[in-house]
Amino acid sequence: MLIATNNRGHVVQHPSKPAIATMLADLRRGDHMLLERQDEDREGDWYVQVLFRDDDTYQLEYRDGVATEHYQTLTASPEKASQALLDWAAGEPDWRNGFTWNNIGAMFATPIVEATDQSTL
Repeated sequence: MLIATNNRGHVVQHPSKPAIATMLADLRRGDHMLLERQDEDREGDWYVQVLFRDDDTYQLEYRDGVATEHYQTLTASPEKASQALLDWAAGEPDWRNGFTWNNIGAMFATPIVEATDQSTL
């Protein structure tokens, strides 16, 4: 199931293309929206999100199941941001084309804590 959510608490289950486009067009600076794919047969987090930044650019991020597969890009084009969201929602395989994606998965990885020798004298 596809779910669209924005930071104002608006939630749409099974959003249509017009609903997704409207949610994106309604973003104000500092607002974000999320498209999430929930499937009982698929583990992990599968989503694409967009933040409309204060400098009028769109920060897109997506996660393919696990934290290590979390990517980010920027665009100044609302059309490119909208097309990416619509293509992702439709399951189009080439939806990422036209962007330079950076893996930011390390930002979300669980830190490794090394054991130290705590022997007492």
